[in-house]
Amino acid sequence: MYLFLLINIITFLAYGLDKLKAVKNWWRIPEWVLIDLAVIGGSLGAFLGMVVFRHKTRKLKFRFGIPFIVLVQALAVAYLVVR
Repeated sequence: MYLFLLINIITFLAYGLDKLKAVKNWWRIPEWVLIDLAVIGGSLGAFLGMVVFRHKTRKLKFRFGIPFIVLVQALAVAYLVVR
């Protein structure tokens, strides 16, 4: 539970940091890192980061990919709970 919370906080902060870097025209966090953070369990943090910071919302792989990852992970958790 705490690990899940930690990875989502880290992912949320990574999206915020990348947005700041984009605005300041600094070195950016690679997109694969942001997506991998979502895949390893930080999908809710990624989704919240996209909404709160209005970041990566124009890129289709983020606009549709992150909600898809959230859905797949939610279904996996539901399956494990019911099973």
